[in-house]
Amino acid sequence: MEDLQEFPLQVQLSFSKLLEEFKVRMQQSQNEVTKDYLKAVLDYAESYPELINGIEHTDKIDEYEEVLSTLLDNLFPAALTKNEIKAATMPFMNKIFNPTKRFAAIMKDAGEDFDLSIRNLDPAYYYIIGCVVILNSYYNYDIDFKRPVFYEIPDKNGVIRTYRASINADFTFCEPTEEAVEITPEIVDKLIENGNDFKLWKEYFPPNSWILKGITILNLTDVTVDDSISDLKSTLLAQKNIKKDAVQQFQSIFSSIFNIPDLQVGFTEFDKDEECFMRMNNGIGNSFILNDKMRTDCRQSMCDCSYDTLIKDKKYFVIPDVDEYAVKHKTNLLAKNLQEQGIKSCILAPISRGNELLAVLELVSSKRNSLHSLNATKLDDVMPYIVSTVERKKFELENRIKAVIQSECTSIHPSVLWVFEEEARRFIANQNQGKFAAFKDIAFEDVYPLYGQIDIVGSSEERNKAIQQDILIQLKMVYDILDLAIATAPMPIYEQVKFRIEEFTAEITERLNANSESEVFALLQEEVNPLLSHLNTKIPELKKAIDNYKASINKDTGLIYENRKNYDDTVQLINQNLATFLDRKQQEAQQIFPHYFERYKTDGVDHNIYIGASMTPKEKFNKVYLYNLRLWQLCTMCEMENHFYHKQEGAELQLDAASLILVFSTTLSIRYRMDEKKFDVDGTYNARYEIIKKRIDKALVKGTDERITQKGKIAIIYSQDADAEEYTRYIHYLQRKEYLGTEVEYLELEDVQGVVGLKAIRVNVLYTSKLPRTNEEETITYEDLMEILD
Repeated sequence: MEDLQEFPLQVQLSFSKLLEEFKVRMQQSQNEVTKDYLKAVLDYAESYPELINGIEHTDKIDEYEEVLSTLLDNLFPAALTKNEIKAATMPFMNKIFNPTKRFAAIMKDAGEDFDLSIRNLDPAYYYIIGCVVILNSYYNYDIDFKRPVFYEIPDKNGVIRTYRASINADFTFCEPTEEAVEITPEIVDKLIENGNDFKLWKEYFPPNSWILKGITILNLTDVTVDDSISDLKSTLLAQKNIKKDAVQQFQSIFSSIFNIPDLQVGFTEFDKDEECFMRMNNGIGNSFILNDKMRTDCRQSMCDCSYDTLIKDKKYFVIPDVDEYAVKHKTNLLAKNLQEQGIKSCILAPISRGNELLAVLELVSSKRNSLHSLNATKLDDVMPYIVSTVERKKFELENRIKAVIQSECTSIHPSVLWVFEEEARRFIANQNQGKFAAFKDIAFEDVYPLYGQIDIVGSSEERNKAIQQDILIQLKMVYDILDLAIATAPMPIYEQVKFRIEEFTAEITERLNANSESEVFALLQEEVNPLLSHLNTKIPELKKAIDNYKASINKDTGLIYENRKNYDDTVQLINQNLATFLDRKQQEAQQIFPHYFERYKTDGVDHNIYIGASMTPKEKFNKVYLYNLRLWQLCTMCEMENHFYHKQEGAELQLDAASLILVFSTTLSIRYRMDEKKFDVDGTYNARYEIIKKRIDKALVKGTDERITQKGKIAIIYSQDADAEEYTRYIHYLQRKEYLGTEVEYLELEDVQGVVGLKAIRVNVLYTSKLPRTNEEETITYEDLMEILD
């Protein structure tokens, strides 16, 4: 730390404490030779009083190089100068002098521009350490402040070596200046209680208010391997997935461990079921075994020796000379891959759990004999951490796979997972005891249902329109080819097929019926396609047009799938966006009160919610949670309407949506159907709810031909007047929040099969220029709800 202006100590180089030590040793020594030597050193030092009184400027130290060497000769034995990494320094300064030959060589290899500094030095912490030195040295406290100090120094190959520092400060002492503050025991207690309060320490130890005189002896120990192993552990623990930056870290760490600048690291996964190698994390990072392939069979990749060593015996497979190995195994794919990548030596280390091979760690170098069986043993210290990490990643991946399967493929929502876990524990306990084990039905009684949907208006018409456009385009292409054929080499059969095309075109232009697509397909398969094959070889002028036609049709269906694909892709994208948005909003709803939730995609997104005391035995249920959830649902449907239109901005195909909410005022029972892997209502009476759900979106307003669901509006279906009163209050609230407009209709529905007496409130949605509001100030509070309900 060269600049110590912001430091409590003025540092001066002084030999006074060391020379005092020499005087004591001289007086106590019984050896005449030692006495004479120490007396000569002391006499010699008297010729340089400035070295005793103190030198403050570091640039003057170089003038005393020979003198300093003489005074320190007793502490720096010449016999150890090639082995010890040792130097004298000014306290708290990077200025070193009288280094051993090994220390000097290390600094020379680091380069002229290298600045020796402590790793991860915090100036505030360094300042506080200076204050503690004063307390311990001057006031005789024994405050423990020691922590490992490390220097990172590059070697001649550019590999970063790590050195742990041991600093001997026995030959230093402190003196106060006029600016120094007298430190009392009460102040010390206060400082110790606030060890990280830099301002407080600076208040009692102002900058440059004390003087530190003396020299320190710095000893360095090369701990590169230990430190690299520690870094490796930290890297492995910090990485959730092995990413590109982690691979770079691994290479740097292993390069330091093996002291090989060009060392590279690769990872290859092993699939025991198919006995093949494959890339980790979808190809992130190197795999020198695979080279440019994503996966390959193990037997094809390796020779018998490498296969037996690595896969069967789970031992290191070392190739010190890849070129020699390639000569011995000429047909070996591993040798070929290594040579193609410029690798001259390598170590392949199995990452195994027990007798199960999980992956292979690859260390490679571009130099022959850089990696060999002797330095391969360095891996013994790090492999346990790598195995543990790969095992943990594998376990986490398996859990994620299970979570995705549960989320995407089953209806076991986290809110009801507890009851399945309880039943699973009972099931397993019975199995362990040898009893009959059967998974019982899961059921919840007295739960309130909530149902909502946002559907694409006229989806069938839009889909038929897309099919119609594709058929007409295809018929026009065939018609043009036949026109060209008649003009080039007329034949009656061309005219007859052309006439059939005209008939179909006129019929489909007027109306697309249920059989239109199959009839056109039959025409194309039975008459058009054989004719086109004939024309393709008979009339060369038609080849380009026929090739263009073939390129335009879908290979699986034999039909053009352009407009319908656009429609299907648009619907799929809208549904995915709506489903993702609803999932995110539903996480907020779980904070209201835990409840069961499921949603599914059709031509839009539908959702079911069940809430009640039986689903959450650990929490007390109150109907206020039901009211809050109903309000949340209505609010969310408004936001989904906005989301629906915002996600279509700029799209070629524009679709409309209509939303619906079903209010069911009584509780019902639901049961998990093991065969269908989903919850369903339980009992004959409760089945009425499912019947209503399936039929209400097609219901008409009484006395009209108008569907209850209309674009730009939300229809709230109910049967009890109390429900209408409740939702009227919610509508007023959301009108004030500018979610809903003023067009409110109270309607009766035509009776449909099995469903009579239903009514509806229909209200228009307000659309904003921005995406749906999700900030905190827009959320519904408990006070808002109480205001509405009152």
